Amino acid sequence: MNILVTGAAGFIGFHLSQALLNDHHRVLGIDNLNDYYDVNLKKDRLNLLKKHENFRFIKMDLAERDRMEALFQTHEFDVVVNLAAQAGVRYSLINPHAYFDANLVGFSHVLEECRKQQVKHLVFASSSSVYGANTKIPFSESDNVDHPISLYAATKKANELMAHSYAHLHGLPCTGLRFFTVYGPWGRPDMALFKFVRNILEGKPIDVFNHGNMERDFTYIDDIVDGIVRVIHAPAKPNAKWSGKHPDPATSSAPYRIYNIGNNQPVSLADFIATIETALSKKAIKNFLPLQPGDVERTYADITRLKQDCGFSPQTSIQEGVRRFVDWYKNYYASLLAISEKSDVK
Repeated sequence: MNILVTGAAGFIGFHLSQALLNDHHRVLGIDNLNDYYDVNLKKDRLNLLKKHENFRFIKMDLAERDRMEALFQTHEFDVVVNLAAQAGVRYSLINPHAYFDANLVGFSHVLEECRKQQVKHLVFASSSSVYGANTKIPFSESDNVDHPISLYAATKKANELMAHSYAHLHGLPCTGLRFFTVYGPWGRPDMALFKFVRNILEGKPIDVFNHGNMERDFTYIDDIVDGIVRVIHAPAKPNAKWSGKHPDPATSSAPYRIYNIGNNQPVSLADFIATIETALSKKAIKNFLPLQPGDVERTYADITRLKQDCGFSPQTSIQEGVRRFVDWYKNYYASLLAISEKSDVK
């Protein structure tokens, strides 16, 4: 298949593109390579993807309407996987306009071009953040999610609504995936695992929010990619049993689906830190802080639907996943340090 992956230089986009290329699909990746975090990390991911003959990369921004139109006019895609977005709950408090541009304007361009080209399936990234102020555990796709507590979450809920309107009006098959705390090698430097490993190795304190009273449904990147690939091959279809009298937010009379994609095994922040300490053979210096604005105390994914519809079953334990990340982190930064030292000698 010809597959467009937006955000291809990002954490999930990079790993997904690798998997699709290894399955002999043709992947065109786009990314604006913004500086929300280290651009060199994004470029190093891209350099690995460019080794595949079936991969092509174009630097562009989803918010560039003319360029998006030109892209779809010159390329035909069987499937579009939209992973490009302005990420981060806390950053949305600092730079809200980045979220409007990327997550709303940019996504509207994706929808419109998919409509015009009659793409067979649009898979798009949502987030567990949409559950917001909900406290019923585990989080189910059938739950109401009308109380986001961050702008980031609000834009992701908006993406789900926008996609449903296109599925209903134009018959565009749309599947949204609510990701739950994805981690693993090549991960984002703004995520907790990356920060914790870096600071512990450097002997610096780690910030432990809500005084450690938090739980997250940490999901390893390989399991996430497996789930996305399964969804790609199962385009959303209308649910003949859907009823407007008792509307299920996760399905529709239109070709539309929403799935949680998580590990289904929440881990306390204390246990998570202990797992990192074991992998590093080094204790953390903890700086206990109150809950940050926009953060939730607990995430826990009900993945029953994704299991039933696509056979999704996460396989990676938190111990194994953290160990793999630590191994990658040490190797990656040791290599960069070696390159830097050689440059200094010259």
